[in-house]
Amino acid sequence: MSKPPLPDAAVSMLGKANPSVITTLRTDGQPVSTATWYLWDNGRVLVNMDEGRKRLAHLRNDPRVTLTVLDEGNWYTHLSLIGHVAEIRADDALTDIDRLAQHYLGKPYPQRDRRRVSAWIEIDRWHGWGSLKDSSQAG
Repeated sequence: MSKPPLPDAAVSMLGKANPSVITTLRTDGQPVSTATWYLWDNGRVLVNMDEGRKRLAHLRNDPRVTLTVLDEGNWYTHLSLIGHVAEIRADDALTDIDRLAQHYLGKPYPQRDRRRVSAWIEIDRWHGWGSLKDSSQAG
């Protein structure tokens, strides 16, 4: 596992609207994985969820998280970002979810009747595979 900063190839991959899975921890320590949108933003990762999602309770209880991002064109190439949620905040104006929807869908988030919450993940370690394997072994 390498420590940040990430190499240019990893940052370039994270800048794309790739599929990803976030793993949080239940109160009993059991990991739970869920597909999610993410946005790489200046060395941190933004995720956003409906206020009623169970993973929000998991993150509030234990901020440790892993986000695995798969290269859309070659799923053998992927990055696992191991970190912690450094900030959780209400997305009252739906600004963050709109940024994510714009990134993935090319338009604002369509569901406007539910409250949203944003979480900012800071990267502690990372691991690459496929075409990113060598760069993750360098640190």
